[in-house]
Formats: sequence, C-alpha cells, structure tokens
Amino acid sequence: NNNVGQCDVSSWKDIIQISVNGYHTVGLRADGMVVATGNNDYGQCDVSGWKDIISVASGELYTLGLKSNGTVVTVGDNKKGQCNVSNWMNIVQLAASDSHTVGLKADGTVVATGENISGQCRVDNWENIVSVAAGSDYTLGLKNDGTLVANFLGVIDVSKWDLID
Repeated sequence: NNNVGQCDVSSWKDIIQISVNGYHTVGLRADGMVVATGNNDYGQCDVSGWKDIISVASGELYTLGLKSNGTVVTVGDNKKGQCNVSNWMNIVQLAASDSHTVGLKADGTVVATGENISGQCRVDNWENIVSVAAGSDYTLGLKNDGTLVANFLGVIDVSKWDLID
C-alpha cells in the first residue's frame, strides 16, 4: 500500500538505516542527513535540515533522530508527549511506538515519555539494559545478561521466555 507515498524511496541513495511506522518512511544517509517520505500531516517528514544524525526511529505520526552527541531531535505529532525529549542526554538508542518514545542511555538506564496508560513509560528503575523496543502499549528492555524486562500495566513476566536455537 503506497497510498500516501510511503514507498517512494527509489531515488534514495547511500541509506544506512530505515524506519517505518504507519504511513511514512524515514531513511538515514551515510552522511548523517535524513530523508523521509509519505504522510506529512503533522510534519513528521520535515527532516531535511537534520544533520549529524546516527540513528532514526519513527512513531506513527512523528520522527526521531539521535545525534552523535547523544541528544535527540524530533518532528511531528506530540499530542501525547511522545516528542518531549529536549532534555534527554547520553542516549545511544531510540525506540518509538504510536504514542510513546523510549531512549537507552549510555549507562544502561532507560528514559521514556508519552502516553503511559498501560505503564509503558515506567522504566525509571531499569538498569543494565543494552537494547530497547517500544510497542503500542508496552516497552521491552534487553539486559546485558540476556534476560528481558517489560512494562505493560506493570511488569510483564518474561522470565520464562527462551531463545530458540
């Protein structure tokens, strides 16, 4: 489905990372610049001035860029506070959902902002995290020992999850 141009990427060159969500596509170029296409009703594709970006993430109606200095830039819809990241520092990874944003800090702790109806932003006590992911109503953190933590209406028990060889 390319009804709003979200798949119009044939002219993109030197792309090193992509992110999609809803009806827009974001690409990070090797030179640290960002391109986007698709629905731009909330300005979520207005990334042409971004530079020095090392990673991108896209929420349903917003886009995030992780700068090399560990700060975050964002454009798009902020009705639920998912773009309130201006004070974030020392971020090494981003994750975005429809309504909340998660940032992994260099020290292994996690920050989150946006809709928190299901507890998906309650990550203040997370430590030793090496990777994060954000779903519509939940947040996952991969710990450095290979275990997972999750938030959805409190903490989800992921202790019985096992890797398939």
